[in-house]
Amino acid sequence: MKIYIDGKFYEENEAKISVFDHGLLYGDGVFEGIRSYNRLVFKLREHIDRLFESAKSIMLTIPLSKEELIKAVILTLKKNNLKDSYIRLVVTRGKGDLGLDPCKCKGGPTIIIIADKIALYPQTLYQEGLKIVTVPTIRNLPEALNPQIKSLNYLNNILAKIEATNAGCDEAIMLDSLGYVAECTGDNIFIVKGKNLYTPPQCMGTLRGITRDAVLEISRQAKIPAHEHVITRHEVYISDECFLTGTAAEIIPVVMVDGRAIGDGKPGKLTSALLKKFRELTKKEGVRY
Repeated sequence: MKIYIDGKFYEENEAKISVFDHGLLYGDGVFEGIRSYNRLVFKLREHIDRLFESAKSIMLTIPLSKEELIKAVILTLKKNNLKDSYIRLVVTRGKGDLGLDPCKCKGGPTIIIIADKIALYPQTLYQEGLKIVTVPTIRNLPEALNPQIKSLNYLNNILAKIEATNAGCDEAIMLDSLGYVAECTGDNIFIVKGKNLYTPPQCMGTLRGITRDAVLEISRQAKIPAHEHVITRHEVYISDECFLTGTAAEIIPVVMVDGRAIGDGKPGKLTSALLKKFRELTKKEGVRY
C-alpha cells in the first residue's frame, strides 16, 4: 500500500506523522471517506467541497486547492492500482506543542490520503437487514461541536458505537438533545411510511451525508415524496421500512429497532429499489481515473 503524506508516497510501515501533530493529540483536523467504483471516484467533488467547508468552520487552511486535492486522490488510487476502493482523506492541524493553541502549529497542516478496500457490513446483512438499538449517548449539540463538521474528533460516535456493541447490535440510533432521532454512529437514517420517505433535517444534529443527498435526489427523480422532517422513535417503530445511508455502508436495510420489528421484519421493497438505483448512479457520477 502506498500512502500519500504531504505530496510524497510511503510504504505502509514507513508512513508516519509527528507525535506532536494536533490531529493525534486533540482530534484537531477534518476528514472525508470516499468510494471509487470501477475507476470512478463517486461524488469526489462533493466530498472535497464538504472537506473544505469543515476546514473553514474550524479555521483550518488546507494548503492545496480543490483541484490539486482531487489530483492527489486520483494519483493515490493510480499508485495503488485500485479499481474499487475506499479512500480516507485526512487533513490535520499539523505539528505543534503540547498546548491547545493551534497557532503553535507552525509547520502547517498535514494531508494524508489512504486508499484501501472496505466492507463495513457483510453481504448477508444487505439481504437480511440490520438490528439496531437506540443508545443513551446523544449526538453532539450543534452549539458545542456541530455534527456537520466532519472532524477527527469522533469520540461522540465511538461512545455510541460501544453501547451498540455492548447491546449486541451493529449500529446505534443517536438522539439529539430534544429526544428526536438525529443519525446513527456512522450513517444517516431514513424511514418509509406509506409512499413517503422521511429523514431528519440537517439542523437536527446530523451530518450532510453525500449518500443521503444522493438518495434524496434519486427520490425526487423517481417522484417519491421525500421529506426532511423531525422523527421520533415512535415514528421509527411504526414505519414500514427503515434504512441507513453512508459512503461505506451505501444503503443498508434495518429490520429491527429496540426489539421492534420494522414492517414485516424483512428488507423493504423501496429500500431495495433505492439501493439498485444508487448503485446505477455510482457507475456514472464522479471523477474518472
